Amino acid sequence: MSRKRIFVLFVALVLAGGLFYFYAGHQTPPGQLPLFELTAQNFATIGEAFNGAKDDVRVLLLLSPT
Repeated sequence: MSRKRIFVLFVALVLAGGLFYFYAGHQTPPGQLPLFELTAQNFATIGEAFNGAKDDVRVLLLLSPT
């Protein structure tokens, strides 16, 4: 494969991934609470929900843009 074809394929994959991310929808499975963004205003809410589910399996995922 030539470098030009590899570059075009890479750009097409990035564009397809971006379109999927923004337009495929963001739905959670039935029975699961919807996802939300952690901010300074709702920080206490996530703590209360996490501590309130002490008898269940709890997973907290923090993603950093860096």
